[in-house]
Amino acid sequence: MEREILIVGLSHRTAPVEVRERFALADGQLDDAYQRLLSTPGVDEAVIVSTCNRVEVVAASGDPEKAVPGIRAFLERLPAEPLPLRAEYLFVRPGAEAVRHLFRVAASLDSMVVGEPQILGQLKETYSRAAAIGATGAILHRCFHKAFSVAKRVRAETGIGTRAVSVSSAAVELARKIFDRLEDKTAMLIGTGHMGELAARHLLAHGVAELIITNRTFERALELAREFRGTAVPFEHFAHHLRRADVVIGSTAAEAFVVTARLVQGVMRERNQRPMFFIDLSVPRNFDPGINEIDNVYLYDIDDLEGVIECNLEERQREARRAEELIDREVQAFCAWLESLAAVPTIVALREKCESIRKAELEKTLATLRDLGERERRALDAMTAAIVKKILHAPITKLKHSEDRRTEDYFIDAARRLFDLDDPERK
Repeated sequence: MEREILIVGLSHRTAPVEVRERFALADGQLDDAYQRLLSTPGVDEAVIVSTCNRVEVVAASGDPEKAVPGIRAFLERLPAEPLPLRAEYLFVRPGAEAVRHLFRVAASLDSMVVGEPQILGQLKETYSRAAAIGATGAILHRCFHKAFSVAKRVRAETGIGTRAVSVSSAAVELARKIFDRLEDKTAMLIGTGHMGELAARHLLAHGVAELIITNRTFERALELAREFRGTAVPFEHFAHHLRRADVVIGSTAAEAFVVTARLVQGVMRERNQRPMFFIDLSVPRNFDPGINEIDNVYLYDIDDLEGVIECNLEERQREARRAEELIDREVQAFCAWLESLAAVPTIVALREKCESIRKAELEKTLATLRDLGERERRALDAMTAAIVKKILHAPITKLKHSEDRRTEDYFIDAARRLFDLDDPERK
């Protein structure tokens, strides 16, 4: 039976978050959901992909016309109260479109932030769960594992994930360019705003040696210092500790400058002019713009970082186009393999019939040559097997590697008629 891969679902491109969140599946609901999905007419294999940005069913089906409405009905019953899906929320990807979609999702080309790495890990966990439940078979096994390898190739052969595209990651990217390495550097976080906290996390993830935290509410500074294994200092005394900091992040709600150019000039004398990098993530700004005029001091504010992000996004889009070309080639190769499965029953029947004829004729011949030794008998067996294999090589190659579906169907029907094959699957 011929099978087709298809995907039915909703994502951040088709449905708003208030709709998507109603279809999200908790871990404890998966077993029951798979049981209902696999009982859907036309669904032979299935994987449910459920993340914050998408709820999609990837299926292998021998009857897509039945499977699509069945999967839609399955999705509509996922919320606690069944929710009819408006046409614009739902998408259906059949055949090669489905394969391309899965490959693009795995390579993070369909993510909100192109190039983000989390989706590949989520897909692997999703597939492993489906396989453990017994929801997958040979087709989705090959399709998902090919998607994983394509995603790795995209990472290795393009620069899609190498440029920072968030304010916090862009700040850390700039810090690494200025200092080459962060393992021997100290960072100071002034204020505990959300973006400042994210930037601090990124710095720690990239190996910054020490983190000093100060905040007008000292208890909050202590709380973050415990979480980050850093040092909390009272806000009124942070200026005394500023000389220790190589990277300084401003993330307060202050309406006046927290750090002035005059303060930094004094700090630089104490540091013997060792470079400092200031990252101002606040609006209104925390740091005096005049700081940027001081030798060996680098100051970036939100607008500067947005400019870096815009350039990086443009670069990612260029790399994404290269990734799309790679994916197109892999989709063609996978679809060729999938289409070749239609010829498998005919190939098997052809081999079995020829092998049956060979063995029968060999036995007749050997029965008349009773004086032959075991060595000669094995030689005749090997010779006749080789003859059959060589005769079948060309027709089987044609069956496996037809130029298109129409040609493939022609060769299959021709082989069945010429060799009088009894193949109930294709009657």
